[in-house]
Amino acid sequence: MVRRVLSLILMTVLGFSFMTIFHSSNAYACSCAMPQTVEAQFNRSEAVFAGRVLDVNEQRNLNGSMTKAALFDVSHIWKGGTASQIIIHTGSGGGDCGFNFEKGKEYLVYAGYSTMYGDKKLLVTIICDRTVALDQAQEDLAALGEGKPPTDKVNLEGELSRLHPYIWVAIIGFVLLGTTIFLVRRKWRK
Repeated sequence: MVRRVLSLILMTVLGFSFMTIFHSSNAYACSCAMPQTVEAQFNRSEAVFAGRVLDVNEQRNLNGSMTKAALFDVSHIWKGGTASQIIIHTGSGGGDCGFNFEKGKEYLVYAGYSTMYGDKKLLVTIICDRTVALDQAQEDLAALGEGKPPTDKVNLEGELSRLHPYIWVAIIGFVLLGTTIFLVRRKWRK
């Protein structure tokens, strides 16, 4: 009887672990309308800033989709906060509207809060926004004006690399699996 219960628990844990890790995601195609004016994009955005990319991290979300998170060292702010660092989320590219940020490069970023790349609202930019490499942003910079330097010194490097919930589910599943195997072996030896 105990053996049957342990086998059932083992199969359930394995099933949930594999479903969590290998869950398929929906695919969406990216299609952008006509480009917005600087003023329209500014009004639509919740954060507008210039900064250098410190790091880019690929992430797999619970729904199975791949996204990227870019950590910025902010140099100028036009809208949306006073922090010296900010994390911006985007797709991984290839039809999901993701912007290809490069580590060490400077950008002018327009971002807004969205659930586009996950279950919770994240600060997101996509290729349909006016986000662009800073050396190609002359028109935008002329329209935006000078901007302000950040006033709140923050360090978000730990936030970018923390483990995601699906990893914890898998770890718990494997711990339960190991415990179950240990208990079954111990029972058989007696």
